[in-house]
Amino acid sequence: MSISPAGPPGGVPHYPSGLTPTPPPQTVPGVLRSPLGLANAVTALLALVLACDVFSIAADINLWSVAGSVVADGPMSVSVDDADRAELLLSVTALLQGLGFLATAVVFIIWFHRVRGNGEIFSPNGFDKGRGWAIGGWFVPFLNLRLPYRIARETWTASTQAAPDGSWRPIRTGIVTVWWVALVADRIATQLTSQMYSKAESSDALRDSAVGMSLSDGLDIVAAVLAILFVRRLTAMQHLKATQGPVAAF
Repeated sequence: MSISPAGPPGGVPHYPSGLTPTPPPQTVPGVLRSPLGLANAVTALLALVLACDVFSIAADINLWSVAGSVVADGPMSVSVDDADRAELLLSVTALLQGLGFLATAVVFIIWFHRVRGNGEIFSPNGFDKGRGWAIGGWFVPFLNLRLPYRIARETWTASTQAAPDGSWRPIRTGIVTVWWVALVADRIATQLTSQMYSKAESSDALRDSAVGMSLSDGLDIVAAVLAILFVRRLTAMQHLKATQGPVAAF
């Protein structure tokens, strides 16, 4: 028995009860969202992080000087006030760095998710994982050592315009790689030097931890500068592609 519907006048088929086909789902096109404001906020916060790092290096040098005086000339060479001041400076800088890092991380991840969403509109098939991983990928242990970097590279590639003649343009992702290496190295160094300071029980150990912390703060400065370059460059690339189209004007 055939269930093929007979075609009534006008060519519009009549479907028996229960056989009406489900209409295809309506797809809502994505909408580009400007990352410019968020990029400016991230840049300002990273500049604040840089200022905190400079302050922290000064505190590290002060601790190194105080601990070095104790090592060279004995405990009586350093007053109680000087020792307390060195410890207070470290506590204040640690608090400022922690607050600065937290605020910067929140705004950066919001920016990162935004440019990832724009990248999917530019190149719908250019990503291995859903856009939610632009947030979640930062919080999964071990996976966060690789996944955000891969998302950053995919977003960078998706945001790159073709050459003026429409041909494929080589994708240079060096700034992405250098930024990510510096960021991971900075996080590792911060953990190691924090442990060195917390476990220091002698003036020699305190002096060594001060050296380690100053080097870690210097690496944090490098990572912050590279992050600013990465944020500004990727944001500019997306702005150009959104305003000029997928092919570069010149």
